[in-house]
Amino acid sequence: MITIKKALVCIDLSDYSEMTMEYALSLTSGNVSELVLLNVINSRDIEAVKSASHYYPGEINVEHFLKEARADRQKLVNEMIKRYSVPETVKVTILIREGNPFNEILTTIKEEETDLVIIGNKGKNNVVGTLLGSIAEKVLRHSPVTVISVRDRTQFGRRKDR
Repeated sequence: MITIKKALVCIDLSDYSEMTMEYALSLTSGNVSELVLLNVINSRDIEAVKSASHYYPGEINVEHFLKEARADRQKLVNEMIKRYSVPETVKVTILIREGNPFNEILTTIKEEETDLVIIGNKGKNNVVGTLLGSIAEKVLRHSPVTVISVRDRTQFGRRKDR
C-alpha cells in the first residue's frame, strides 16, 4: 500500500487555488501528516519590476515589491487555511519562493520530500499557458511523484451541440 505522508499543494492565488485547496483537503483527509503550501513569485514579474525601477528609481523598488508581495501572499494563504479549517493534526508549512514556478515546484518536491503534488489545471497566466505549455502540464510530465491536476468541471464539460 502506498503511504502519502506529505503533500505539496501549489497555490498561485488564482480562482483555481480555492478548488485546489478544497481537493487537497478532501483527498488527503486522514491520510497525510503534513501539507506544504507553495506560492511562487514569478521571476518574470520580478524582472518587470526591475525594468520599471530604471524608469522610476525613486518610486519603484524591487526589494520593496518583494517584501510586499511576500507579506500579501502569506496573508492570503493564511486566510485560505482558516476558511478551510485544516485539521490541527495536520502540520501546515507555507513556502513563498521566487523564481520560475515550474522549477520551484520541482525543487520543492525534492527538498521537502513530498509524496504527492496537487496543482490547479489553470492558473493566473492562462493565455501564456495555452501558447507555451502550462506549468501544470510541465509538472505532470517531469514530477518524480504523483501529481493530481484539479479541474473546474464547469469550464471543461462537453458542449451540448456536439
